[in-house]
Amino acid sequence: MMPICISDTNVAFQETELPVRLRFGQPVTDEELLRFCDRNRLLQVERDRNGDLLIMSPTGTEGGNAELDIAAELRNWALQDGRGRVLGPTSGIKLPDTAVRAADAAWVSWDRFNSSSPGAFRQFVPEFVIELRSTSDRLKDVREKMERWMSSGVELSWLIDPERKAVEIYRPRQQPEIQEGQSAVYGEGPVAGFVLELARIWN
Repeated sequence: MMPICISDTNVAFQETELPVRLRFGQPVTDEELLRFCDRNRLLQVERDRNGDLLIMSPTGTEGGNAELDIAAELRNWALQDGRGRVLGPTSGIKLPDTAVRAADAAWVSWDRFNSSSPGAFRQFVPEFVIELRSTSDRLKDVREKMERWMSSGVELSWLIDPERKAVEIYRPRQQPEIQEGQSAVYGEGPVAGFVLELARIWN
């Protein structure tokens, strides 16, 4: 068990293998989560449905560049398409089970976004999610996160794995489709028309 000390939402911990779970005496509120993230900007922090915090290591330089490329490509398409907006890895999304998660890139329709109430974290389910596996991510952990996105109501999600040069495509009530060695991956359903070129990510 990782040693922690708690004062309000200030948490100090020794070096340990990430990701780790922090469990407090009571579920962490939206406002406490915001404060915690503000004080730990180098870490990626999410909250699960039980109110525990999940602490993940920051993305490395190459992974960070790939994240930016992916989010930029999706945003450029979304601006031309006009039906929704794009969220990046620093945008926490509150899901129906009260978990707060962030995707490397996500697309949500304006109808769905505008019907959510403003707050520390808007509560909605994005229609489309992309996750990029970094060199420090265990494949099992990222796949579990993809399943959590899908069980929350996401309509389409992609897990991009540069190490394997593979894209895993998740659709509701179906086994993931694995595409390997492709030069591009093509959107469908809510993001039909979006094309993500993969050459820069593979390289």
